[in-house]
Amino acid sequence: MQTTTVILNHREIVHKIRRMAYQVYETNVNETEVVIAGIHENGFILAKKLKSQVEKIAPFKVILCEVTMDKKNPINTVKTSLKLSEIENKSVVLVDDVLNSGTTLIYGVKHFLDIPLKQFKTAVLADRNHKKYPVKADFKGISLSTSINENVVVDFAKNNYSISLK
Repeated sequence: MQTTTVILNHREIVHKIRRMAYQVYETNVNETEVVIAGIHENGFILAKKLKSQVEKIAPFKVILCEVTMDKKNPINTVKTSLKLSEIENKSVVLVDDVLNSGTTLIYGVKHFLDIPLKQFKTAVLADRNHKKYPVKADFKGISLSTSINENVVVDFAKNNYSISLK
């Protein structure tokens, strides 16, 4: 039988997202536009929530971008909802829900390296510390020391967010 342990509840996740928004603002205090690019599916949901919080506190324009890739085979084409020319010379924050091995995040980062950027940062809600690539989260909600066999599940159910360990 598999047990589930709730790591963060709705209120705690909302607090973490708000704190991450302040970090995004502080890192981009001199910018006029910042792109928040979320990796499809939960990363994009988190990016939308982060954008909403940043807009409440920051005077700059926040542009949302969805990043789509095959997570099982990320070397295949990475696509963005914005043309790369629309992102050029801007500050970018790449967002995903969980940083596990770093595979998804590193291939997402690689996609944006084809254009000149003012700054590039990464944000995750949960950092699992099981990296096989040299990628780190600049902004993170929580760092978890888990066994490789455990699954971290982020659920953005309406008004009942949770991060669980299964």
